[in-house]
Amino acid sequence: MSAAGTYTPKPGAAPLPRMIAAQAVLETKMLLRNGEQLLLTVIIPTLLLVLFSAVDIVDTGKGEAVDFLAPGILALAVMSTAFTGQAIATGFERRYGVLKRLGASPLPRWALMTAKTLSVLVTEVLQVVLVTVIAFALGWSPHGNPFAVLLLLVLGTAAFSGLGLLMAGTLKAEATLAAANLVFLLLLMGGGVIVPLDKFPDAAQTLLGLLPISALSDGLRDVLQHGAGMPWGDLAVLAVWAVLGLGAAAKFFRWE
Repeated sequence: MSAAGTYTPKPGAAPLPRMIAAQAVLETKMLLRNGEQLLLTVIIPTLLLVLFSAVDIVDTGKGEAVDFLAPGILALAVMSTAFTGQAIATGFERRYGVLKRLGASPLPRWALMTAKTLSVLVTEVLQVVLVTVIAFALGWSPHGNPFAVLLLLVLGTAAFSGLGLLMAGTLKAEATLAAANLVFLLLLMGGGVIVPLDKFPDAAQTLLGLLPISALSDGLRDVLQHGAGMPWGDLAVLAVWAVLGLGAAAKFFRWE
């Protein structure tokens, strides 16, 4: 017989890193199993890349169309996951009381948001790999500094995550669903993803250039298509959106 106390339960929360990792894995599985989210985050960007690269619908300037489109599609992939997908999923979790119940668990609220952020990053890595492979198959020839690309993607993720959480934490779930999809479509058309910003009137170009999707797609395009150095202007725009979005989300997010 085993010594007394060998199988005595040891109640208490698991170590915080383990809880965050477990929640991040759960969030990622839920995201990848959701057909609608998968359509938005993976299938639509890849279809747009293939369609507009193969069919001469939009004048993308000199060179191969895929060289212009691939950076914009990468930016769209970040927006679809960090903003649209996260806003919709978090909004309905808030409506159904999931966030309230998780907030009462040993997992701190900031750790829950950290797990959600890790889930977004994992999904984005899968998206970037998929888009890159397809773009190479279509004849893409990227250039530039990989560190600049990574910095743009990280700041873009932070900016869109803040805006997505702000929307999910302040609006009703149905309003979040409608608003997030509407914003996705508007930024897809007017954010320099498919249609170059120089196709718009001069006054509109200035305003559109200040949007996070425009800064991200333009910065990625400068580096990957034109081989530019660090796109400080676009990085600054993304940094401002990240600070404002995350700050507002932290202040106004309602868990119930």
